[in-house]
Amino acid sequence: MAELALVDEPERVRVALSPPRRRILERLREPASAAQVAAELGLPRQRVGYHFKVLEQAGLIELVEERPRRGCVERLMRATASAFLVDPGVLNETFTAIADRHAAEHLVEVAAGTVREVARMSANAERQGVRLLTFTLEAEVRFAEPGDVHEFTDQLAAAVAEVAARFDTPGGRRYRLVAGGHPAPAEPRGERS
Repeated sequence: MAELALVDEPERVRVALSPPRRRILERLREPASAAQVAAELGLPRQRVGYHFKVLEQAGLIELVEERPRRGCVERLMRATASAFLVDPGVLNETFTAIADRHAAEHLVEVAAGTVREVARMSANAERQGVRLLTFTLEAEVRFAEPGDVHEFTDQLAAAVAEVAARFDTPGGRRYRLVAGGHPAPAEPRGERS
């Protein structure tokens, strides 16, 4: 079973997002039969069997074992991944390629591309039995004035360009660095510093 699988086809997303199917996928992190899942989730056996068939056709669950049981063949299924990541581009294909680094749409498009690329490379690395080497930088900053955002962005871009130039080696393994900023969600009362 893969650790993470990217779901990047609209029909597979539709299949995976149905509430009963999400519950079934969560349960099938460990192998189980339709009868077991139906009993555990309190759903009719026939309905769970139908959902199993749809999920299997979409490649979201797979057969682990078949065994005889009371004159029938019981099929044990499991999810094909521990977690499924929906490609943000599938959910909303109306993003435009805006090059303005201060536009929210540009940040969303770049973030969606990062999710897509890293999920695919991670799955490929897992299939090869190797680790995908990544890094993440996070920080929070409080700006006094809206205009400070632009000055901060310009200074950060210059600093990143300087460090990148220092480490850039012809023929070396290419890495993409993405830095984005957005307003932090409001803090619940009592948690402000």
